[in-house]
Amino acid sequence: MNERLARSLLLAKILAADGIMTDDERDFLESAMESLELSEAERAQCRNFEGWDEAEKIVAALGMEEKRALMDQLVQAVLADGKVSPHEMTTIEKLTAALGLE
Repeated sequence: MNERLARSLLLAKILAADGIMTDDERDFLESAMESLELSEAERAQCRNFEGWDEAEKIVAALGMEEKRALMDQLVQAVLADGKVSPHEMTTIEKLTAALGLE
């Protein structure tokens, strides 16, 4: 798995954390996958949440600047539908710790 797919999978994870992915959240994910230039196969893998476990390990190896930029994008993803659920906050907190950004 490449870094671009790993980033997208973490976005998908945060967007689905509350059990519902709204149209605004889907649009956010699609836009992110487009900007990361994922292939259609990679997009399908992301939409099906295939590889979550691997994704965290890959992004944990990023430099601190890249991790901070990813975390900013994850926070933007949480805000995509205008609501922040407790499940989304818990997922953000876990990812923050996993990335060593506490």
